[in-house]
Amino acid sequence: MYLNQPEQEMEFMPIVPLGEEEFDENEKGNLPTELPIIALRNTVLFPNVVLPITVARDKSVKAITEAQKSGKWIGVVAQKDSNEDDPMPEDIYRTGTLARIVKQIKMPDGNTTVFIMGRMRIHIENYTQVDPYYTANIRYLEDNFPAQDAEFDALISSIKDYSERIAQQSSNMPNETSIVLRNIEQQSFLMHFVASNLNAKLQDKQALLEENDIRMRAEQLLKMLQSELQLVELKNEITNKTRADIDKQQREYFLQQQMKSIREELGGDPNEREIRDLQKRAEGITWPESAKELFQKNIEKLERMHPSTPDYSVIYNHLDLMLDLPWSNYTQDSYDLKNAQKILDNDHYGMDKIKDRILEYLAVLKLKGDMKSPILCFVGPPGIGKTSLGRSIANAINRKYVRLSLGGLHDESELRGHRKTYIGAMPGRIIQSLRKVKSANPVFILDEVDKIGKDFRGDPSSALLEILDPEQNNSFYDNYLELEFDLSKVLFIATANSLGDIQPALRDRLEIIQLTGYSTEEKIEIAKRHLIPKQKELHGLDKIPLRITDKVINKIIQEYTRESGVRELDRVLASIMRNVAKHVAMENEVSPTVTNEQVEQVLGKPRFTNDIYTKGHPAGVTVGLAWTQVGGDILFIEAGLSRGNGQLTLTGNLGNVMKESASTALSYLKGHAEEFGIAPEKFEQHNVHIHVPEGAVPKDGPSAGVTMLTSLASAFTGRKVKPYLAMTGEITLRGQVLPVGGIKEKVLAAKRAGIKDVILCQQNEKDIEEINKDYIKGLRFHYVTDMGEVLEFALARK
Repeated sequence: MYLNQPEQEMEFMPIVPLGEEEFDENEKGNLPTELPIIALRNTVLFPNVVLPITVARDKSVKAITEAQKSGKWIGVVAQKDSNEDDPMPEDIYRTGTLARIVKQIKMPDGNTTVFIMGRMRIHIENYTQVDPYYTANIRYLEDNFPAQDAEFDALISSIKDYSERIAQQSSNMPNETSIVLRNIEQQSFLMHFVASNLNAKLQDKQALLEENDIRMRAEQLLKMLQSELQLVELKNEITNKTRADIDKQQREYFLQQQMKSIREELGGDPNEREIRDLQKRAEGITWPESAKELFQKNIEKLERMHPSTPDYSVIYNHLDLMLDLPWSNYTQDSYDLKNAQKILDNDHYGMDKIKDRILEYLAVLKLKGDMKSPILCFVGPPGIGKTSLGRSIANAINRKYVRLSLGGLHDESELRGHRKTYIGAMPGRIIQSLRKVKSANPVFILDEVDKIGKDFRGDPSSALLEILDPEQNNSFYDNYLELEFDLSKVLFIATANSLGDIQPALRDRLEIIQLTGYSTEEKIEIAKRHLIPKQKELHGLDKIPLRITDKVINKIIQEYTRESGVRELDRVLASIMRNVAKHVAMENEVSPTVTNEQVEQVLGKPRFTNDIYTKGHPAGVTVGLAWTQVGGDILFIEAGLSRGNGQLTLTGNLGNVMKESASTALSYLKGHAEEFGIAPEKFEQHNVHIHVPEGAVPKDGPSAGVTMLTSLASAFTGRKVKPYLAMTGEITLRGQVLPVGGIKEKVLAAKRAGIKDVILCQQNEKDIEEINKDYIKGLRFHYVTDMGEVLEFALARK
């Protein structure tokens, strides 16, 4: 092993064995007791081992010269600190080796190379001279050989085995080392040879040299060999793994070069072709300056990237999105207002408010040429055609149509997009929809805006604030796109069943258009114009002469459906069509007109009847009108008295407002008991129980106030409420009747239920005037201002 250290004074060359000669007793007696001493750096000389050294220090040169004159014997010891250029006696180990100078060679560079051979271990007793070189009195050390036994032989055999394994696995050992090891027979020389060639610390080798007991020396050497073997094996493992990685990289590089050559033969690099395609697509796009700069910047990044890097696909997908977006693609609006009116009328029956609002928008657009699109919100019960109306509006004004369902949406990133750094990031649903429809001014339906989720995952309704604000949406920012996009030309139409569930700030940005439920007459027209032709076509009956009269449709509506919209009516008509289709397929005789008997045969006995609302009821039972998210409805309010102490009990799953209405009604009745012919002590002697049936359905709101007061007055006076009568209105402690909402839905529900008289607040008269007179034919309205008028009309005479 070469330890090439030019800055040091000695350079060690490969250690080679010489022989296994031993001194006899006469020779030992002739050995000198005072010797010149030289100190070696970084190595320990063992007996019977030859070591070539390069001598450079003055003291060492003089010591070698003196030794050559006097028998060629010299003492060789290791210095403790290899960095010490001029070691003092305390810097040198006391135990060393007696060496004989075998050969001395003068080198061309002026240095001297000396071959020395270790012979016996020595111990320095004291130094006799320091200058010009060290001399010292020495004592010779003897080795204590153990008695021959199998354990020691096994120890020596293990040393030899470990040494051979190290020699075979170490790249620093010459190939002949294993052969030399097998041919060494003397045990002490084997240990010295192995220790000399072992890559161990100087302190460990010195400890071996100082050990007199051969067995102990062998055990120490074996431990050093075990550590060395582990180190060599670990190095080899790392080397092999590194070599395998390098080989794999070289192989991949070679294959990549081959692929590159093949691609060039086929017409160029696909990466370059993709970039050229992107640049070509960008030529025909008119986009904002910021978008143009970002596109060019990302193209330059793409040119510097290898297609196999993860960021390549991220940037490519982002550029692809930029190219697909309709930056300046606008469809030409149709300004033919009469044609738009015709399309809207053909697609939907009624809904005059919405149709007028769309025509007004088109009129302004026609006159001005450009305007910010309104943000409309259709609010009404389900099944009345809010969503399908959006498609009709798009057809009427010749725009593209896109719909986004917001029901159950929890994450605002669904609207604003995710940042590109996330794995699987995507643009928001707004940008995705515009990309799909390829128009920057579509009719955009935001369906079920009142059913957006709000929890720890986010609040998408807050993200809608920017989208639905005409002052802000001209610069809508999508996190994935990382650019502002103009949404001001988009005609946003939101739909909802209830305004109460929409965030106030969002509701403030919407132009609310209330849609009410359909009357029976409207449902008949819708069935004749739309539902029956659609179901005939769906069931393959469009070529079969089949007619359903208005009376039969009315029977279906009154007795088999109870809804504001027409979804259930559509399903019932589908059941009838399926039955007709079965008879046609079985080649049975089919009547060209659907009869009432056929309806009952297909649909069964009527599900709903109006008898319960029209027949007489005992005292304390009143019919009220309620508004729900699915339209108007009828409800009963029952009041009962029992002996007690005036306690009030409320049941029927009532909300706080409704409970307060009951308390208000009872307080008013107590305060005016004598006016209505009620003995005041009766309130103290009876408990009052108010119940609203259908207890599983939550109920709330102030509009049942007049109904509750009428039920209580009926129960206390014993006078029944007139039949065919329903009422709605809020009351105060002074007995005033206040107006309530949802009048059209409530009145239509009363008409469906066969009610003839309806009591309303005087201020609700204007709501009745907005309803088509044909839809409320047969209903009599009684407008009141206080509860005295209500009870005067509602309670029958005894």
